[in-house]
Amino acid sequence: MPEARTTAAFRKSPIVRVALHDAGICAVVLAAFAAILLAAGKHPLKAYADTFRYTLANAYGFSELIVRMTPLVLTAVSVALPSRLGLINVGGEGQLYMGAWMASAGALLAPDLPTWILLPLVAVLGFMGGGVWAAIPGLLRAGKLVSETISTLLLNYVAPLIVSYFIFGPWRAPGSSAYPQSPVFPEAALLPSFFNTRIHAGFIISLAALLVYWLIVEKTRWGIDMRAIGGNAEAAQRLGIPVAKWIVVALAVGGGFAGLAGMGEVMGIHGRLRQGLSPGYGFTGFLVSWLAGGRPLGILFMAFLFAIITSTGDTLQITQGLPYSVVHILLAMILFIVLAGRPVRAGAI
Repeated sequence: MPEARTTAAFRKSPIVRVALHDAGICAVVLAAFAAILLAAGKHPLKAYADTFRYTLANAYGFSELIVRMTPLVLTAVSVALPSRLGLINVGGEGQLYMGAWMASAGALLAPDLPTWILLPLVAVLGFMGGGVWAAIPGLLRAGKLVSETISTLLLNYVAPLIVSYFIFGPWRAPGSSAYPQSPVFPEAALLPSFFNTRIHAGFIISLAALLVYWLIVEKTRWGIDMRAIGGNAEAAQRLGIPVAKWIVVALAVGGGFAGLAGMGEVMGIHGRLRQGLSPGYGFTGFLVSWLAGGRPLGILFMAFLFAIITSTGDTLQITQGLPYSVVHILLAMILFIVLAGRPVRAGAI
């Protein structure tokens, strides 16, 4: 009997339930994708073996997974935090670009500051860039003027244009006519890297952001207020909770996390501001958060899974002669399988 109780308690553990749920998704997706590979005349076991060999079983490949995972965790948190209030932040991409832009401004305009001042400064500016950019839709939503879903989505297309203006104009490095970009940032502004890889301190920042998100939501009065607003905003307002204020704050803080992702890309990877600094991390982060259901452990797992999937596209192009579009097939399959496994609420269309 004690063993049976221990087993039952183990299965009820939140960590175990999350792991079993996500492992089940992976198993179904891998089986379905294997059928597609067979239909295309490819060998699925060899494809999976190649993926494992060049990513998980390879020191460089594994380090690149961490590099790709870092901005996904931060942009996923930027979606998950406002979602506790029932808000839909689709603007992680634009907030990432504005965080990168603000951090770059600090590095380029104050290059002579010592490391202990400049590095925290660019981090704070990165957070502020994404936060201010997300606060704009927050104010519009709090004033009941525009849905945050529409405004955050549309601002995704404005932020890269602002970045482009500066790297084609006042911040353009001399001699970069073929590929416009900013000058190289001073060494004091760059994030430290680890183990002779491209893994940088942004990964630690992403884990810290995930921890802060969990503490706020699960262990503070703020988390209770956010859940109350997400459950019934009108009732929360009648109870004295400042709903409008929380809308702006939640979106601003969430956008700040996405801004940190942009700061990490320019200060940890590129070393300068470039036009295409993100291959869509903000949009993928939204999918990561949604598939994880806003759960911190789920976000961590899904970000790692999506990092593997994006790396799989590069590997299968070389070893199997498959186009990179297989990545989009895999992502779509994950989405449909998760949707199929979720119950439909009564009255849902």
